[in-house]
Amino acid sequence: MRPRPFTSSLSVLMALCVWAMPPASLAAEQKLSDLKAKQIYLVEAKTGTVLLAQNENQAFPPASLAKLMTMDLVFEAIRKGEVSPATAFPVSEFAWRTGGAPSGTTTMFAALKSEVPLDDLIRGVVIQNANDACIIIAEGMAVTEAQFAERMTARARDLGMMRSSFANATGLPEQVSVTTAHDLVILARHIYTNYPDYYRLYSAPDFTWNKIFQRNKNPLLQLGIGVDGLGAGFAEGHGFAVVASVERDGTRLFLAMGGLASEKERLEESRRVLEWALSSFETKLIFKPDETIGEAAVYGGNASHVALIAAEPVDVYVPSRNPERLTGRIVYDWPLRAPVRKGQPVGTLRLFEGERQIKEVPLQAAADVAEGTLVSKATDALFELLFFWI
Repeated sequence: MRPRPFTSSLSVLMALCVWAMPPASLAAEQKLSDLKAKQIYLVEAKTGTVLLAQNENQAFPPASLAKLMTMDLVFEAIRKGEVSPATAFPVSEFAWRTGGAPSGTTTMFAALKSEVPLDDLIRGVVIQNANDACIIIAEGMAVTEAQFAERMTARARDLGMMRSSFANATGLPEQVSVTTAHDLVILARHIYTNYPDYYRLYSAPDFTWNKIFQRNKNPLLQLGIGVDGLGAGFAEGHGFAVVASVERDGTRLFLAMGGLASEKERLEESRRVLEWALSSFETKLIFKPDETIGEAAVYGGNASHVALIAAEPVDVYVPSRNPERLTGRIVYDWPLRAPVRKGQPVGTLRLFEGERQIKEVPLQAAADVAEGTLVSKATDALFELLFFWI
């Protein structure tokens, strides 16, 4: 018999005080329910709490947001020593015509048959959103842009971006690439966490290269609300999209939105959503590290149950006013068979605010459970058989 998921519900994880919400705050909550983005995913970084999710797994073309994946491959290659910031890549005719001056697209104006150091190309992509720089990098690292795009898709899978695939390094519409709001937040969080030195470039106001001055192409930097990355895109027939990270008073948010009707709507909706999330929530501690969260039944062991704990604090980012009661469900594969080792991954805790899941936390065994006697094993085997027949 194969193990099957077992769910144990926690009736109340935490009692939250409920205050009367003043009219202004209530109006803000009501306005936010009218989301203009077709796809949206908003996460608080420290707790991993999902604040908004609407069609977050619905695919749409990334357009220029594909450049985030291009840069992830570059940053990782530099970290591994596969390339150096000083490495110079040649400018092919394909890169020049497709993404350079003749293309009429966003470019850093790399000259045909010249060589450009990778460090400058990185700034060209991150700050200027340059298409020629993306293609030059792709050809320099993988011979052809198509081969580089295959690496982009493989890398996306490695990061858990299971619904994303890339056909080129730029996001230009000649080939079809797809992503989701959920996947873009995964990528944004990864870049922020793993490449802090390069992440700072996303908020650089401008870049001058080869005597050409260009301002940062990210429109959200002008909002003045603490946005410090990452980028924006537009795809014909699919609207305007954005991936943003903002930090204020120690709280960092990651937002991805797609399907917005105009540049103006993208700016206004980004401001509205981020201001709401920064001003209307607070962090609440639910369980301390190593505090018992629940139990799992153990079969064939010298104990019938084992306590379950989380290795890190379990906290959530919840509305500071008028919050819904938090509930939780412990999910693990039943039956859990002895021996069980302390620290062994056992299952997950799923946290809900109302009907919406806002967080998932890995759980582990708090203690060892050795194999039991023949009598206890036989008793547990009989119970297991009866359970599966019911």
